[in-house]
Amino acid sequence: MGWIVGIAIGVLALIFVIWFIVAYNTLATLKKRVQNAWAQIDVQLNRRHDLIPNLVSSVKGYMKYEQETLQKVIDARTKALSSENVKDKMKAENQLSGELGRLIAVFERYPQLKADQNVSNLMQQLNDTEDKIAYARQFYNDIVTRYNTKLMVFPSNLIANAFHFKEEGLFEAPTETKETPKVDLNF
Repeated sequence: MGWIVGIAIGVLALIFVIWFIVAYNTLATLKKRVQNAWAQIDVQLNRRHDLIPNLVSSVKGYMKYEQETLQKVIDARTKALSSENVKDKMKAENQLSGELGRLIAVFERYPQLKADQNVSNLMQQLNDTEDKIAYARQFYNDIVTRYNTKLMVFPSNLIANAFHFKEEGLFEAPTETKETPKVDLNF
């Protein structure tokens, strides 16, 4: 009878060890996926950073009265490039996205810019890059959500707390305050 208890304890210990290994490896794998997802965003952000000076140079001559807008884009790019950690980089990139949105809105007011093939190509590349950033941001947020959920649910939260796995922040889309257009139906 004693050997049955010993085997049962051994089996339970083996089950616990296997569970521990699986739980730890799952958390470690998700953490690496979060890092990889951020790296994919970073690739697209760097592509955007490389396009901005070319775009600004191309439109500068046309947009003589929009120098403040161009300067804000350049300043936002500089801030994004100098950000040290992921949280600051996310904030700076959201600010840059807002400034680029304003630049694109200004761009729409200059028909001669739309006709310039070089500017048009740069704008298309920038739009494509923005789409890729949005997709990469969505993928990153999906992975972060899975990781953060795993950190919180029982029993994997015991492993997460014991080995100091930390929650990651989501990469929120930039929030822009836009005025609601006024509609006048009085003819």
